[in-house]
Amino acid sequence: MIYDVAIIGAGIIGSCIARELSKSKLNICMIDKADDVACGTSKANSGIIHGGFDAKPGTLMAKLNVEGTAMYPELAQQLHFDYKNNGSLVVGFCDEDMEHIKKLYQRGKDNGVEKLRIIDQEELRKLEPNISEEAVGALLSETAGIVSPYQATWAFAENALMNGVKVFMEQEVHSITVPEKTGDNFILHTGRFDIEAKIVVNAAGLFADKISAMVGARDFIIKPRKGEYYLLDNKCGNLASHTLFQTPDKMGKGILVTPTVDGNILSGPTASDGDDKYATETTAQGQDQVFKKSEKTIPNIPRRNVINSFAGLRAIAYNADGSAVNDFIIEEDDKVKGFINVAGICSPGLSAAPAIGKYVASLVEKASGKKFESNKDFIAVRKGIESFKNASDERKAQLIEENPLYGRMICRCESITEAEIVAAIKSPLGARDLDGVKRRTRAGMGRCQSGFCSPRVTEIISRECNIPMTSVTKNGGCSYILTGRTR
Repeated sequence: MIYDVAIIGAGIIGSCIARELSKSKLNICMIDKADDVACGTSKANSGIIHGGFDAKPGTLMAKLNVEGTAMYPELAQQLHFDYKNNGSLVVGFCDEDMEHIKKLYQRGKDNGVEKLRIIDQEELRKLEPNISEEAVGALLSETAGIVSPYQATWAFAENALMNGVKVFMEQEVHSITVPEKTGDNFILHTGRFDIEAKIVVNAAGLFADKISAMVGARDFIIKPRKGEYYLLDNKCGNLASHTLFQTPDKMGKGILVTPTVDGNILSGPTASDGDDKYATETTAQGQDQVFKKSEKTIPNIPRRNVINSFAGLRAIAYNADGSAVNDFIIEEDDKVKGFINVAGICSPGLSAAPAIGKYVASLVEKASGKKFESNKDFIAVRKGIESFKNASDERKAQLIEENPLYGRMICRCESITEAEIVAAIKSPLGARDLDGVKRRTRAGMGRCQSGFCSPRVTEIISRECNIPMTSVTKNGGCSYILTGRTR
Protein backbone atom coordinates (compact mmCIF):
# COMPACT_ATOMS: atom_id res chain seq x y z
CA MET A 1 0.00 0.00 0.00
CA ILE A 2 1.07 3.56 -0.72
CA TYR A 3 0.15 5.81 2.18
CA ASP A 4 -0.91 9.40 1.68
CA VAL A 5 0.86 10.33 4.93
CA ALA A 6 3.39 8.52 7.13
CA ILE A 7 3.94 9.98 10.61
CA ILE A 8 7.19 9.08 12.36
CA GLY A 9 6.71 9.16 16.12
CA ALA A 10 3.81 8.01 18.31
CA GLY A 11 4.10 10.45 21.19
CA ILE A 12 1.47 13.06 22.03
CA ILE A 13 2.44 15.16 18.97
CA GLY A 14 2.36 12.33 16.42
CA SER A 15 -0.87 10.98 17.91
CA CYS A 16 -2.63 14.36 17.75
CA ILE A 17 -1.50 14.80 14.14
CA ALA A 18 -2.73 11.31 13.25
CA ARG A 19 -6.15 11.91 14.78
CA GLU A 20 -6.55 15.28 13.06
CA LEU A 21 -5.56 13.87 9.66
CA SER A 22 -7.99 10.97 10.11
CA LYS A 23 -10.81 13.52 9.78
CA SER A 24 -10.01 13.42 6.05
CA LYS A 25 -10.27 10.49 3.65
CA LEU A 26 -6.61 9.54 3.61
CA ASN A 27 -4.48 6.44 4.00
CA ILE A 28 -2.34 7.24 7.04
CA CYS A 29 0.18 5.32 9.11
CA MET A 30 2.02 6.16 12.32
CA ILE A 31 5.36 4.51 13.06
CA ASP A 32 7.37 4.27 16.26
CA LYS A 33 10.45 2.30 17.31
CA ALA A 34 9.05 1.65 20.82
CA ASP A 35 6.61 -1.14 21.65
CA ASP A 36 3.89 1.28 22.77
CA VAL A 37 2.75 4.86 22.33
CA ALA A 38 4.02 7.59 24.67
CA CYS A 39 7.33 5.89 25.45
CA GLY A 40 9.52 8.97 25.00
CA THR A 41 9.09 12.50 26.35
CA SER A 42 5.31 12.00 26.44
CA LYS A 43 5.45 9.62 29.40
CA ALA A 44 7.82 11.60 31.62
CA ASN A 45 6.84 15.23 31.94
CA SER A 46 4.93 17.51 34.29
CA GLY A 47 1.50 16.90 32.76
CA ILE A 48 0.81 20.65 32.80
CA ILE A 49 -1.55 22.39 30.39
CA HIS A 50 -0.05 25.88 30.47
CA GLY A 51 -2.07 29.07 30.28
CA GLY A 52 0.22 30.48 27.57
CA PHE A 53 1.80 33.53 29.23
CA ASP A 54 5.40 32.29 29.13
CA ALA A 55 6.16 31.98 25.40
CA LYS A 56 7.43 34.97 23.45
CA PRO A 57 4.63 36.77 21.57
CA GLY A 58 4.53 36.08 17.86
CA THR A 59 6.07 32.60 18.11
CA LEU A 60 4.41 29.33 17.21
CA MET A 61 4.93 28.33 20.85
CA ALA A 62 2.71 31.20 22.00
CA LYS A 63 0.03 30.83 19.34
CA LEU A 64 -0.33 27.04 19.57
CA ASN A 65 -0.08 26.95 23.37
CA VAL A 66 -3.09 29.23 23.80
CA GLU A 67 -5.09 27.43 21.10
CA GLY A 68 -4.21 23.96 22.39
CA THR A 69 -5.03 24.77 26.02
CA ALA A 70 -8.49 25.95 24.95
CA MET A 71 -9.11 22.63 23.14
CA TYR A 72 -8.35 20.28 26.05
CA PRO A 73 -11.62 20.44 28.05
CA GLU A 74 -13.77 19.31 25.12
CA LEU A 75 -11.22 16.75 23.88
CA ALA A 76 -10.96 15.19 27.34
CA GLN A 77 -14.72 14.68 27.32
CA GLN A 78 -14.76 13.27 23.78
CA LEU A 79 -11.79 10.93 24.19
CA HIS A 80 -12.27 9.99 27.85
CA PHE A 81 -8.96 10.98 29.42
CA ASP A 82 -8.42 12.72 32.75
CA TYR A 83 -8.09 16.50 32.68
CA LYS A 84 -8.60 19.08 35.43
CA ASN A 85 -8.81 22.83 35.03
CA ASN A 86 -7.05 23.57 38.33
CA GLY A 87 -5.33 26.82 37.31
CA SER A 88 -1.71 27.82 37.90
CA LEU A 89 0.15 30.34 40.04
CA VAL A 90 3.57 31.86 39.39
CA VAL A 91 4.62 32.73 42.95
CA GLY A 92 6.75 35.74 43.77
CA PHE A 93 8.95 35.92 46.87
CA CYS A 94 10.38 39.43 46.54
CA ASP A 95 9.92 42.72 44.70
CA GLU A 96 12.18 41.54 41.87
CA ASP A 97 10.01 38.45 41.38
CA MET A 98 6.87 40.57 41.27
CA GLU A 99 8.40 42.81 38.60
CA HIS A 100 9.07 39.70 36.52
CA ILE A 101 5.49 38.54 37.14
CA LYS A 102 4.22 41.87 35.77
CA LYS A 103 6.18 41.19 32.58
CA LEU A 104 4.69 37.67 32.35
CA TYR A 105 1.23 39.17 32.81
CA GLN A 106 1.78 41.58 29.93
CA ARG A 107 3.23 38.81 27.79
CA GLY A 108 0.16 36.69 28.51
CA LYS A 109 -2.11 39.54 27.48
CA ASP A 110 -0.12 39.96 24.25
CA ASN A 111 -0.56 36.23 23.61
CA GLY A 112 -4.32 36.43 24.12
CA VAL A 113 -4.45 34.51 27.41
CA GLU A 114 -7.78 34.94 29.15
CA LYS A 115 -8.56 34.96 32.89
CA LEU A 116 -5.09 36.13 33.86
CA ARG A 117 -4.46 38.42 36.83
CA ILE A 118 -1.96 39.34 39.52
CA ILE A 119 -3.05 38.57 43.08
CA ASP A 120 -1.72 39.78 46.42
CA GLN A 121 -0.43 37.82 49.40
CA GLU A 122 -3.81 37.65 51.14
CA GLU A 123 -5.63 36.12 48.17
CA LEU A 124 -2.72 33.78 47.48
CA ARG A 125 -2.93 32.38 51.02
CA LYS A 126 -6.67 31.83 50.65
CA LEU A 127 -6.07 29.84 47.47
CA GLU A 128 -3.05 27.95 48.80
CA PRO A 129 -2.92 27.73 52.62
CA ASN A 130 0.32 25.71 52.61
CA ILE A 131 2.30 28.27 50.61
CA SER A 132 5.52 29.61 52.12
CA GLU A 133 5.23 32.62 54.40
CA GLU A 134 7.85 34.31 52.20
CA ALA A 135 5.46 34.42 49.22
CA VAL A 136 4.29 37.98 48.55
CA GLY A 137 2.03 37.56 45.51
CA ALA A 138 1.45 35.59 42.33
CA LEU A 139 0.25 35.52 38.75
CA LEU A 140 -2.98 33.51 38.56
CA SER A 141 -3.80 31.79 35.25
CA GLU A 142 -7.30 30.33 35.52
CA THR A 143 -7.25 28.57 32.13
CA ALA A 144 -4.29 26.33 33.04
CA GLY A 145 -4.85 22.66 33.86
CA ILE A 146 -3.34 19.26 34.42
CA VAL A 147 -3.61 16.04 32.45
CA SER A 148 -2.24 12.50 32.40
CA PRO A 149 0.14 12.81 29.41
CA TYR A 150 0.42 9.08 28.65
CA GLN A 151 -3.31 8.54 29.09
CA ALA A 152 -4.02 11.43 26.70
CA THR A 153 -1.51 10.12 24.15
CA TRP A 154 -3.15 6.69 24.25
CA ALA A 155 -6.58 8.28 23.78
CA PHE A 156 -5.53 10.34 20.73
CA ALA A 157 -3.65 7.41 19.17
CA GLU A 158 -6.48 4.94 19.79
CA ASN A 159 -9.06 7.30 18.31
CA ALA A 160 -6.84 7.72 15.24
CA LEU A 161 -6.67 3.92 14.97
CA MET A 162 -10.48 3.73 15.24
CA ASN A 163 -10.63 6.11 12.28
CA GLY A 164 -8.43 4.00 10.02
CA VAL A 165 -4.87 5.05 10.86
CA LYS A 166 -2.46 2.11 10.75
CA VAL A 167 -0.14 2.00 13.76
CA PHE A 168 3.20 0.21 13.41
CA MET A 169 5.07 -0.24 16.69
CA GLU A 170 8.62 -1.58 17.12
CA GLN A 171 9.39 -0.24 13.65
CA GLU A 172 12.49 1.94 13.76
CA VAL A 173 13.12 3.97 10.61
CA HIS A 174 16.74 3.33 9.63
CA SER A 175 16.83 5.26 6.36
CA ILE A 176 14.54 7.08 3.93
CA THR A 177 14.73 7.10 0.14
CA VAL A 178 13.54 10.47 -1.17
CA PRO A 179 11.25 11.05 -4.19
CA GLU A 180 14.10 12.19 -6.43
CA LYS A 181 15.34 8.61 -6.37
CA THR A 182 11.97 6.82 -6.43
CA GLY A 183 10.17 9.01 -8.92
CA ASP A 184 7.11 9.75 -6.79
CA ASN A 185 7.14 8.81 -3.13
CA PHE A 186 9.22 8.49 0.01
CA ILE A 187 10.25 4.98 1.04
CA LEU A 188 10.84 4.46 4.76
CA HIS A 189 13.13 1.54 5.46
CA THR A 190 12.49 -0.13 8.81
CA GLY A 191 13.83 -3.27 10.39
CA ARG A 192 10.83 -5.29 9.17
CA PHE A 193 9.52 -3.87 5.89
CA ASP A 194 9.47 -0.76 3.74
CA ILE A 195 6.71 1.83 3.95
CA GLU A 196 5.92 3.98 0.93
CA ALA A 197 4.26 7.37 1.45
CA LYS A 198 3.53 10.51 -0.53
CA ILE A 199 4.11 12.82 2.46
CA VAL A 200 6.22 12.24 5.58
CA VAL A 201 5.68 14.01 8.91
CA ASN A 202 8.70 13.92 11.20
CA ALA A 203 7.42 13.92 14.81
CA ALA A 204 10.28 11.83 16.17
CA GLY A 205 10.91 13.90 19.29
CA LEU A 206 14.49 13.63 20.52
CA PHE A 207 15.50 11.96 17.26
CA ALA A 208 13.82 14.40 14.86
CA ASP A 209 17.24 15.77 13.82
CA LYS A 210 18.33 12.28 12.78
CA ILE A 211 15.19 11.75 10.68
CA SER A 212 15.53 15.18 9.02
CA ALA A 213 19.13 14.39 8.11
CA MET A 214 18.07 11.13 6.45
CA VAL A 215 16.32 13.03 3.66
CA GLY A 216 18.73 15.98 3.48
CA ALA A 217 16.17 18.41 4.92
CA ARG A 218 16.78 21.31 7.31
CA ASP A 219 19.97 20.89 9.32
CA PHE A 220 19.28 21.28 13.02
CA ILE A 221 20.37 19.63 16.26
CA ILE A 222 18.20 18.24 19.04
CA LYS A 223 19.84 18.12 22.46
CA PRO A 224 18.20 16.48 25.47
CA ARG A 225 17.51 18.54 28.56
CA LYS A 226 17.00 16.24 31.52
CA GLY A 227 14.49 17.02 34.21
CA GLU A 228 14.21 15.01 37.43
CA TYR A 229 10.99 14.70 39.45
CA TYR A 230 9.71 13.08 42.60
CA LEU A 231 6.15 11.90 43.26
CA LEU A 232 4.37 11.89 46.62
CA ASP A 233 1.57 9.46 47.42
CA ASN A 234 -2.03 10.62 47.52
CA LYS A 235 -1.93 11.14 51.30
CA CYS A 236 -0.22 14.42 50.44
CA GLY A 237 -2.79 15.50 47.86
CA ASN A 238 -3.94 18.46 49.97
CA LEU A 239 -0.54 20.19 49.88
CA ALA A 240 -1.51 22.14 46.75
CA SER A 241 -4.57 22.58 44.56
CA HIS A 242 -3.07 24.79 41.84
CA THR A 243 0.07 24.21 39.81
CA LEU A 244 2.67 26.29 41.66
CA PHE A 245 5.57 27.77 39.70
CA GLN A 246 8.46 29.89 40.85
CA THR A 247 9.60 32.71 38.57
CA PRO A 248 11.29 31.15 35.50
CA ASP A 249 14.92 31.40 34.44
CA LYS A 250 16.80 30.88 31.15
CA MET A 251 16.66 27.07 31.55
CA GLY A 252 12.88 26.88 31.79
CA LYS A 253 9.93 27.36 34.08
CA GLY A 254 11.83 26.15 37.14
CA ILE A 255 10.83 23.74 39.89
CA LEU A 256 7.08 23.40 40.25
CA VAL A 257 4.80 21.74 42.76
CA THR A 258 1.55 20.45 41.31
CA PRO A 259 -1.27 18.05 42.01
CA THR A 260 -1.72 15.31 39.43
CA VAL A 261 -5.06 14.25 37.97
CA ASP A 262 -4.77 11.11 40.11
CA GLY A 263 -4.46 12.93 43.44
CA ASN A 264 -0.68 12.75 43.97
CA ILE A 265 1.75 15.65 44.31
CA LEU A 266 4.49 16.00 41.70
CA SER A 267 7.56 18.21 41.98
CA GLY A 268 10.29 19.04 39.49
CA PRO A 269 11.88 19.29 37.03
CA THR A 270 15.55 20.06 37.24
CA ALA A 271 17.17 21.23 34.00
CA SER A 272 20.53 19.86 32.88
CA ASP A 273 21.74 19.74 29.29
CA GLY A 274 23.60 16.75 27.91
CA ASP A 275 24.13 14.64 24.82
CA ASP A 276 22.79 11.21 25.82
CA LYS A 277 19.23 10.83 24.51
CA TYR A 278 18.67 7.77 26.68
CA ALA A 279 19.95 9.20 29.99
CA THR A 280 16.80 9.03 32.12
CA GLU A 281 18.43 7.92 35.36
CA THR A 282 17.83 9.95 38.51
CA THR A 283 20.62 11.14 40.80
CA ALA A 284 20.93 11.95 44.50
CA GLN A 285 22.10 15.43 43.53
CA GLY A 286 19.13 16.00 41.24
CA GLN A 287 16.60 14.77 43.81
CA ASP A 288 18.14 16.97 46.51
CA GLN A 289 17.87 19.93 44.17
CA VAL A 290 14.17 19.27 43.55
CA PHE A 291 13.48 19.00 47.28
CA LYS A 292 15.40 22.12 48.28
CA LYS A 293 13.82 24.27 45.57
CA SER A 294 10.29 22.92 45.96
CA GLU A 295 10.41 23.62 49.71
CA LYS A 296 10.84 27.28 48.87
CA THR A 297 7.25 27.08 47.60
CA ILE A 298 5.82 24.67 50.19
CA PRO A 299 7.94 24.16 53.33
CA ASN A 300 8.40 20.82 55.08
CA ILE A 301 7.37 18.54 52.24
CA PRO A 302 7.39 15.00 53.77
CA ARG A 303 10.15 12.98 52.10
CA ARG A 304 8.86 9.80 53.71
CA ASN A 305 5.85 10.00 51.38
CA VAL A 306 7.90 9.85 48.17
CA ILE A 307 6.75 6.79 46.22
CA ASN A 308 8.71 7.30 43.01
CA SER A 309 11.27 9.44 41.28
CA PHE A 310 11.93 9.66 37.55
CA ALA A 311 13.53 11.77 34.85
CA GLY A 312 12.32 12.92 31.46
CA LEU A 313 14.13 14.45 28.51
CA ARG A 314 12.98 17.57 26.68
CA ALA A 315 13.88 18.07 23.01
CA ILE A 316 15.73 21.40 22.73
CA ALA A 317 16.37 22.55 19.16
CA TYR A 318 19.53 24.29 17.98
CA ASN A 319 20.48 25.57 14.55
CA ALA A 320 23.43 24.00 12.74
CA ASP A 321 25.66 26.86 13.95
CA GLY A 322 24.79 26.05 17.57
CA SER A 323 22.45 28.97 18.19
CA ALA A 324 19.16 28.23 19.94
CA VAL A 325 16.03 28.04 17.78
CA ASN A 326 13.76 29.29 20.62
CA ASP A 327 10.57 28.12 18.91
CA PHE A 328 8.90 25.02 17.55
CA ILE A 329 10.12 23.86 14.14
CA ILE A 330 6.92 23.11 12.22
CA GLU A 331 7.30 23.49 8.47
CA GLU A 332 7.40 21.78 5.10
CA ASP A 333 11.05 21.67 4.14
CA ASP A 334 12.20 24.14 1.49
CA LYS A 335 14.48 21.59 -0.18
CA VAL A 336 12.57 18.33 0.27
CA LYS A 337 8.96 18.89 -0.73
CA GLY A 338 6.43 16.69 0.99
CA PHE A 339 8.64 16.32 4.09
CA ILE A 340 7.30 18.17 7.14
CA ASN A 341 9.39 18.66 10.25
CA VAL A 342 7.60 18.88 13.61
CA ALA A 343 10.64 19.20 15.84
CA GLY A 344 11.99 20.89 18.94
CA ILE A 345 8.62 20.44 20.64
CA CYS A 346 9.69 21.15 24.21
CA SER A 347 7.46 22.85 26.79
CA PRO A 348 4.67 23.88 26.15
CA GLY A 349 4.44 21.03 23.63
CA LEU A 350 1.93 18.99 25.62
CA SER A 351 -0.32 22.05 25.96
CA ALA A 352 -0.01 22.88 22.28
CA ALA A 353 -0.36 19.31 20.98
CA PRO A 354 -4.01 19.41 19.80
CA ALA A 355 -3.41 22.73 18.05
CA ILE A 356 -0.18 21.38 16.53
CA GLY A 357 -2.30 18.54 15.12
CA LYS A 358 -4.58 21.03 13.34
CA TYR A 359 -1.67 23.19 12.18
CA VAL A 360 0.25 20.25 10.72
CA ALA A 361 -2.89 18.88 9.03
CA SER A 362 -3.18 22.20 7.16
CA LEU A 363 0.50 21.95 6.13
CA VAL A 364 -0.04 18.39 4.88
CA GLU A 365 -3.05 19.48 2.81
CA LYS A 366 -1.06 22.36 1.33
CA ALA A 367 1.86 20.05 0.55
CA SER A 368 -0.45 17.61 -1.24
CA GLY A 369 -1.61 20.34 -3.61
CA LYS A 370 -5.28 19.42 -3.29
CA LYS A 371 -8.27 19.90 -1.04
CA PHE A 372 -8.81 16.87 1.22
CA GLU A 373 -12.16 15.12 1.18
CA SER A 374 -13.83 15.01 4.59
CA ASN A 375 -14.11 11.62 6.26
CA LYS A 376 -17.89 11.43 6.78
CA ASP A 377 -17.45 8.32 8.91
CA PHE A 378 -15.11 10.04 11.37
CA ILE A 379 -15.71 8.87 14.94
CA ALA A 380 -15.09 11.80 17.30
CA VAL A 381 -15.84 9.98 20.54
CA ARG A 382 -13.80 7.26 22.18
CA LYS A 383 -14.95 5.28 25.17
CA GLY A 384 -12.18 4.71 27.69
CA ILE A 385 -12.02 2.34 30.65
CA GLU A 386 -14.54 3.03 33.39
CA SER A 387 -12.86 3.57 36.75
CA PHE A 388 -14.10 1.32 39.54
CA LYS A 389 -12.33 3.43 42.16
CA ASN A 390 -14.17 6.62 41.18
CA ALA A 391 -17.60 5.02 40.73
CA SER A 392 -20.44 5.46 43.22
CA ASP A 393 -21.35 2.52 45.44
CA GLU A 394 -24.45 1.91 43.34
CA ARG A 395 -22.42 1.95 40.13
CA LYS A 396 -19.81 -0.38 41.64
CA ALA A 397 -22.51 -2.94 42.42
CA GLN A 398 -23.87 -2.59 38.91
CA LEU A 399 -20.42 -3.03 37.34
CA ILE A 400 -19.78 -6.22 39.34
CA GLU A 401 -23.17 -7.59 38.32
CA GLU A 402 -22.46 -6.85 34.65
CA ASN A 403 -18.87 -8.14 34.79
CA PRO A 404 -17.70 -10.21 37.80
CA LEU A 405 -14.08 -9.28 37.03
CA TYR A 406 -14.87 -5.88 38.55
CA GLY A 407 -15.16 -7.73 41.85
CA ARG A 408 -11.53 -8.91 41.72
CA MET A 409 -9.15 -6.29 43.10
CA ILE A 410 -5.69 -6.62 41.55
CA CYS A 411 -3.95 -3.37 42.56
CA ARG A 412 -4.93 -2.58 46.14
CA CYS A 413 -3.03 0.71 46.32
CA GLU A 414 -5.00 2.25 43.44
CA SER A 415 -8.13 0.03 43.62
CA ILE A 416 -7.71 -1.31 40.08
CA THR A 417 -9.78 -4.35 39.18
CA GLU A 418 -9.15 -7.25 36.85
CA ALA A 419 -11.92 -5.96 34.56
CA GLU A 420 -10.01 -2.71 33.98
CA ILE A 421 -6.77 -4.54 33.24
CA VAL A 422 -8.48 -6.87 30.77
CA ALA A 423 -10.13 -3.86 29.10
CA ALA A 424 -6.72 -2.17 28.74
CA ILE A 425 -5.30 -5.26 27.04
CA LYS A 426 -8.34 -5.83 24.81
CA SER A 427 -8.82 -2.21 23.73
CA PRO A 428 -8.17 -1.28 20.05
CA LEU A 429 -4.64 -0.10 20.90
CA GLY A 430 -4.16 -2.48 23.78
CA ALA A 431 -1.36 -2.90 26.31
CA ARG A 432 1.09 -5.76 25.75
CA ASP A 433 3.39 -5.35 28.75
CA LEU A 434 3.32 -4.31 32.41
CA ASP A 435 4.18 -0.67 31.75
CA GLY A 436 1.46 -0.47 29.11
CA VAL A 437 -1.11 -1.74 31.62
CA LYS A 438 0.30 0.63 34.23
CA ARG A 439 -0.03 3.70 32.00
CA ARG A 440 -3.58 2.82 30.97
CA THR A 441 -5.01 1.76 34.32
CA ARG A 442 -2.58 2.93 37.08
CA ALA A 443 -2.12 -0.67 38.25
CA GLY A 444 1.29 -0.49 39.91
CA MET A 445 1.38 3.29 40.37
CA GLY A 446 0.44 3.30 44.05
CA ARG A 447 2.57 3.34 47.19
CA CYS A 448 3.98 -0.18 46.74
CA GLN A 449 4.90 0.59 43.09
CA SER A 450 3.63 -2.79 41.76
CA GLY A 451 5.30 -4.82 44.51
CA PHE A 452 2.10 -6.79 45.14
CA CYS A 453 0.13 -6.60 41.90
CA SER A 454 2.80 -7.27 39.24
CA PRO A 455 2.59 -11.10 39.50
CA ARG A 456 -1.17 -11.01 38.95
CA VAL A 457 -0.88 -8.49 36.10
CA THR A 458 1.73 -10.77 34.50
CA GLU A 459 -0.70 -13.69 34.72
CA ILE A 460 -3.52 -11.66 33.17
CA ILE A 461 -1.37 -10.46 30.26
CA SER A 462 -0.23 -14.05 29.65
CA ARG A 463 -3.81 -15.32 29.64
CA GLU A 464 -5.40 -12.54 27.56
CA CYS A 465 -2.58 -12.38 24.99
CA ASN A 466 -2.26 -16.18 24.88
CA ILE A 467 1.49 -16.10 25.47
CA PRO A 468 3.65 -17.90 28.07
CA MET A 469 4.30 -15.99 31.28
CA THR A 470 8.00 -16.08 30.42
CA SER A 471 7.20 -14.00 27.30
CA VAL A 472 5.62 -11.14 29.28
CA THR A 473 7.86 -8.06 29.48
CA LYS A 474 8.03 -4.92 31.56
CA ASN A 475 8.35 -2.58 28.58
CA GLY A 476 8.98 -4.64 25.45
CA GLY A 477 12.25 -5.86 23.98
CA CYS A 478 14.14 -8.20 26.30
CA SER A 479 12.73 -6.81 29.56
CA TYR A 480 11.24 -10.17 30.55
CA ILE A 481 9.60 -10.42 33.96
CA LEU A 482 10.32 -14.13 34.40
CA THR A 483 13.10 -16.42 33.18
CA GLY A 484 11.49 -19.80 33.79
CA ARG A 485 9.90 -22.13 36.31
CA THR A 486 11.58 -22.82 39.63
CA ARG A 487 9.45 -25.87 40.36
